[in-house]
Amino acid sequence: MTSSDERPPKFRRRLFWLAAVIVVLFGVYSAGWFYLSDRIKSEADKAVAALDNDGIKAGCINLVVSGYPLSFAVSCDSLAYQDDARNIAASTGSFNAVAQITQPLSPAADLRGPLRTSVPGMAPLWIDWDNLRGDMKLSWPLPRRISLKAEGLSGQTDPVDDGDPVELFYARNAAGELRPSGQDVDYAGSFADLEIDADAIGGRVLPPLDGSGEATLKNGVALVRTQVKSLRGQAIDIRKLDLSSGTARVTVSGPVSVDADGLINADLTIRLKDPKAVAAILGTAIPEQKNEIEQGFAGLALLGNEPSMPLKVVKGKASLGFIPLGKIKPVE
Repeated sequence: MTSSDERPPKFRRRLFWLAAVIVVLFGVYSAGWFYLSDRIKSEADKAVAALDNDGIKAGCINLVVSGYPLSFAVSCDSLAYQDDARNIAASTGSFNAVAQITQPLSPAADLRGPLRTSVPGMAPLWIDWDNLRGDMKLSWPLPRRISLKAEGLSGQTDPVDDGDPVELFYARNAAGELRPSGQDVDYAGSFADLEIDADAIGGRVLPPLDGSGEATLKNGVALVRTQVKSLRGQAIDIRKLDLSSGTARVTVSGPVSVDADGLINADLTIRLKDPKAVAAILGTAIPEQKNEIEQGFAGLALLGNEPSMPLKVVKGKASLGFIPLGKIKPVE
């Protein structure tokens, strides 16, 4: 028998074993997919039961795991949380999260509004949006990145007992991102065309605002794990906090900390761009102080179009340069 006569049987055997390996791998993958699906459902039930034992009602209504075989998706018709002991409640619309097979550790999610909240000491809020999407890079023990992007973000007081809601704000878009950095947590965020309703700030008028910020929460990883509820003993390094409208711009940078007694300490630098434009905005927003604001900023304008000044807070006592500003109450 020639070698040419032996090739077809060998080829068929190789093809058979290749198909067998593929079937086995697909079977293992399928078993893993359905195991993980059942695990998610059981862990969700355990979490809800544990909260229920603590007197907290929470749920992912109509939890569904789908997407087999090319993706892994988790969805709920709505999310809800209610803690009667602390009188805290929150709820949202549908939730959908999807991870593709090619990127299993990079899920993306979207959430439908409105977000309704009820917290002691505040009017119930109704936060809504046209589109809210989040994504993350999963890792252990914390995600490497969590980001959120919203379009058409708005807020108002939640109508209660058929009351008239108070419009609070509207922003064309807003975004935020958190990243662990060693033992700290970095934050970066921005918003555009933020309009604050005059009724929400006592009839005062502000123009549309743009803003961005970058900051580092010191020892943030430990704070996330322990869920610390007090600001005392915490510190943050503001790399840049920027607020602008037209040519007017205010930028703040520097460290801020809260000591064990709740007293704030800060060593900040404030930079202004176009002080006259900043004064015009403040004068409109605080008309009772318009003359003082114009006089003070007229002096700053002599330092150029982009002057800077130090803002220091020592044990709650604030001063702008050599000008004392008063005392800040301790925080909890």
